[in-house]
Formats: sequence, structure tokens, C-alpha cells
Amino acid sequence: MSQVISLRLRDEQMERVRRVARRMNKSASETAATLLEEALRTSEFAFIQFRDSSVGRQAYIQGSRLAVWEVVKLARAYDGDAARVAENLDWPAVKAQAALNYATAYPEEIEAAIADSLPTPEALAALLPGMERFSAGADVAPPTGERGQ
Repeated sequence: MSQVISLRLRDEQMERVRRVARRMNKSASETAATLLEEALRTSEFAFIQFRDSSVGRQAYIQGSRLAVWEVVKLARAYDGDAARVAENLDWPAVKAQAALNYATAYPEEIEAAIADSLPTPEALAALLPGMERFSAGADVAPPTGERGQ
């Protein structure tokens, strides 16, 4: 459910909203709602800030170049241990925990970002036109020819 509220903005604030809206390719109303949501989340979660990225606006950890989803991905390699993540990143443990707290509150957002970060074979082929796919396993014969000898 959503509700409509009336909000009075100064002319310079409205121009700033319109400028951001153009950049985000959204209406001024959608942009204002997005910015308000981001401000609310920033006030509710320590060390979280929102930035533009190549895939749109994302939650980042303040004072770092890492998006929350990247910290979560690293945490999975450490079985969710925030202290080990913090040690790896040379951060205070509360910073790593902040990323995990945010991810717990917004799992769909984080899972989508992680999924989007995994390149598909088609995307890799577009980036690397000469790429060849190889399979390895017991039932695969070694390559033949000049390179395989």
C-alpha cells in the first residue's frame, strides 16, 4: 500500500530533484520517493550510504568502495562471520556487521545484486570475443594438436 503526501519544496530543491530524476531516468515524484527511502535507511542503519553505480543506486559501506552485496558475498566465504570479514578488510567489526544487518533487512535487494554480479556465458562472450569454453573432468580427453602436445 502507498499513500500520497503533500510536500512543499523550495525552487532550488525542486530543481535538484529534477536533475537527479533526469540522471536516474525517473519522474521527479519517483525520485523524491527513492531519495526519501534511502535517507530513511541511512538513518536506520549505521555505516550505510547510497551511491550511483553502473547498475543504478546501491547501498554501500561508508568510507569504503564496497557495496553491501560485496561484503555479504565475502561473508558467505567466511560462513557469515562478521569478525573474520572485518579482519580481512581491515575494518572494525561493527562495519562488517552493519552490512550483514542491512542485508538481513533487505534480502531481496542484496540477492538480486549478487545474482546480477555473476556474469553469464553470453555476457562473457560479448566482453571476450575470442573466449573458448572448456570442460574439465575425468571423461574429457586432453586437447590434441600443437597446443596439446
